[in-house]
Amino acid sequence: MDGGANDTARESKEAPAEGEKRRTWDDEARDALHILPLSSIPLETPGLQHARLIKNVRLQTVVEMFRDAQAGSGQVTPRHLPGYFESYKDEIERDLVKLEKIGTASSFDVYSSRIELRRLNIDVNNVDSLTLSDRKKAELTSYMRIFTRPLMEYVYGTEEVQVSDVSDIIQMFANPNRDEALRNLRMMADRLDIGLTEIPQFLEEYGDIFLSLAYFRKCLDEIVPEVQRFVTWMGEIRSSAEVKRDSRQMRLLDDIARDLTDISTSITGRFESFDNRSKDFWSDINADTFRSIRELISSHHITIGGVLCGLAVKMDLWKHRFARGGGGPNRRMEFVKSEILPGLSHIKALEQSARTGVL
Repeated sequence: MDGGANDTARESKEAPAEGEKRRTWDDEARDALHILPLSSIPLETPGLQHARLIKNVRLQTVVEMFRDAQAGSGQVTPRHLPGYFESYKDEIERDLVKLEKIGTASSFDVYSSRIELRRLNIDVNNVDSLTLSDRKKAELTSYMRIFTRPLMEYVYGTEEVQVSDVSDIIQMFANPNRDEALRNLRMMADRLDIGLTEIPQFLEEYGDIFLSLAYFRKCLDEIVPEVQRFVTWMGEIRSSAEVKRDSRQMRLLDDIARDLTDISTSITGRFESFDNRSKDFWSDINADTFRSIRELISSHHITIGGVLCGLAVKMDLWKHRFARGGGGPNRRMEFVKSEILPGLSHIKALEQSARTGVL
């Protein structure tokens, strides 16, 4: 009897741990630029619901069947999936049509994924895996203040009211506690050409569009310094005898450094433009200016996601492969050629297309 009790106690300890592990796994996928949980998509093949689409370092789409600290990542190209599901030939063939279309996306962040899935007429409303995790939203609080501050100033005449996210603002504005705030809300509703009761819906939409901008901004702020460190690390081998004697290798290093710097500078400039446009909105609130900024940011989701995803997976592999820095000239050069160069032209083309307005 004691043995049974011990087994029960052991199971009760292990179950929460497994649950927490699963939540961490799910949250990682929801918040990542390069992962799309297949549970987000209505698929017919049993077993695929627990797999994930991911972008590898060469920016190819693969299906990650499992991931384990010891065994690593079990990856399969979509076209090879039928060999793993021979009992479901018809189902896997129908699922492959969806997977191959979705797989052409440049990023699997939740915002780009929503756009891509809507194009396939897949309902994305109320799908938890297509929203950021609560943990990630909490991380973005300081970024969201940039966009909530002018709202608080407009309605309450102060930025001192403390809010953690847009849901707090919606709650506050549903029951404004000052006559002046109520007058300002009515004025905002008039300018936006909506009813006062529609303000919470506007705030929710405002929150979602600027949450996406905060999410991408945080990704940018994490990635750009890594790109700069990588360019410095890569440039250190230019003085080595092995590289200096080969003009093609020197030219390759120059080209990659220039491309990475140009991409980082360009996408940073895009975010500065978004910031300026959001300030313009609060200086002249009306339905047209809000529609304009909403459409501007939404139209850039795919290219921003694609550029940041491409840079992120490459920088993550670099940090993993060279965790302590270092590496001889030949080893560094081989890494640059085999892992950084493939797909870099795609990232560059995405950023250039956004720069020229071809989205």
